[in-house]
Amino acid sequence: MANAWMPEAGRVKCTFAAGGTFLGGAPRAVWRTTETDPRVLSARSVAQRLDGDGRSAHLVWNPLHGDVAQLLPATAPAGGQLSPPPGGASRSIPVDASADPAREGRTCLVIVVVGRADEPFTDGPLAGAGPLLRWLDSWGVPQSWPGGTPPASDGPRPAPADAWSRGGHFGASQVPGCPDRGPGAIDTGLLLGAASSGGGPPAPPSARPLLTPALPAPLYPAEHSDNGTAPPSYAARP
Repeated sequence: MANAWMPEAGRVKCTFAAGGTFLGGAPRAVWRTTETDPRVLSARSVAQRLDGDGRSAHLVWNPLHGDVAQLLPATAPAGGQLSPPPGGASRSIPVDASADPAREGRTCLVIVVVGRADEPFTDGPLAGAGPLLRWLDSWGVPQSWPGGTPPASDGPRPAPADAWSRGGHFGASQVPGCPDRGPGAIDTGLLLGAASSGGGPPAPPSARPLLTPALPAPLYPAEHSDNGTAPPSYAARP
């Protein structure tokens, strides 16, 4: 039987109602990005920030260091997090359960990657991807991207309804009705291949750097601006 909590992930308590129950259908995994620097923020700090903002996800993953934090069990939907307003619903905004893609499927697992859509995270290390992908597999998420490669970071491009209905992996930019532009044009084959041949185990907590930003870092560019200052690239490019 699949484990509702990823054994390798640290837990961060979700302090508000997750949003209803799953409606049934093919299982899915949806990948989104924080639009922040993975050298600065740990998965745990992002998960705590999301919860403090009244947002949620199942997993938060930093692919540079392999740390994974879990907010919700696989049996609970991340209600409102794939629908307008950008970045998800807050405590004060009711979720329209009848039009919430986060509730579609037997499960719909939302993975927040600490990274930027214009620097696809598959261009850099995928530390900890193996255990994460195997956990998604254990929940029956098909190892396929029915909507094809997610679009570049210029905006959302919803997958056709028949592709969405088949389940599998999707970028948030491919989810019908979701305003996100991430995760960018990631290498989907490389990512799925990490389930069996790469990504390595996450580093033990004692070996991970303590990532603490001097100032609160913005999550999701629809609500926050970088004021035109682009940080140096973190991806390991040829």
